[in-house]
Amino acid sequence: MKTMRIALAAALAALLAGPAAAKSIKVGVTPGAYADSIHAAADEAKAEGLDVEVIEFSDWTTPNVALQSGDIDVNYFQHRPFLDNAIKDRGYDFTDVGVGALANIGLYSLKHKSFADIPQNGKVAIANDPVNQGRGLLLLQKAGLVKLKSDVGFKGTLDDIIENPKNLSFTEVEGPQLVRITGDVDLALGYPHFIVAAKTFDPGSGLIYSGIDDKQFAIRFVVKKDRAQDSDIAALVKIYQTSPKVKAAIGKAFANNPTLYTLAWEK
Repeated sequence: MKTMRIALAAALAALLAGPAAAKSIKVGVTPGAYADSIHAAADEAKAEGLDVEVIEFSDWTTPNVALQSGDIDVNYFQHRPFLDNAIKDRGYDFTDVGVGALANIGLYSLKHKSFADIPQNGKVAIANDPVNQGRGLLLLQKAGLVKLKSDVGFKGTLDDIIENPKNLSFTEVEGPQLVRITGDVDLALGYPHFIVAAKTFDPGSGLIYSGIDDKQFAIRFVVKKDRAQDSDIAALVKIYQTSPKVKAAIGKAFANNPTLYTLAWEK
């Protein structure tokens, strides 16, 4: 009789508690390719009992601040060198737990058809964060417009320019906002997926592109180190890397132009 009362009490408690809460994680992204592909993954995850809330940020600082404060569980917007720089500058206890898309950045002009046409004292817009600014400067050097100090690589800054024969002036802009001012300058660093999202000009019209074979610039899933073994986050990463819908969303976000991106986990 006692055993029956215990069983009935347990059943009543379970009934009052209601159904088990769905597993839930919050993912921070930036608009465009990364947000669109995570939304696609979220739809797939829901069918597997995982509720993924996608939170979009318009800059490249807040997603790490939000992760540090616990407002989100994982973010997906930064490559490894950017992450390393953020950890160094802010002391974040972060790590990456999966790799995603790799964007092929470029230099764009809506005023000129070649680098030779860039005028003396021309205006150039470039990313304002250390790593992406360095990548842009390497493209400018590859185009023959500037020369950098030897061996600075992607860590170069405007202070590392040692030759600037056209006396170009530079405007530093948040990476996601570069597309907005491309028409106002002679030349601008550009990210194809932001250009696609803005629908202002052809993302395939770059005068030069970076290589897409350097995996360190692939976008990463980033978490606090104490969540590195989180099974729900691991499940999201697996869905992202195996879902045909995610691949389709990434392709669409890059105008279905395979020269503008690659799927880093497949290479």
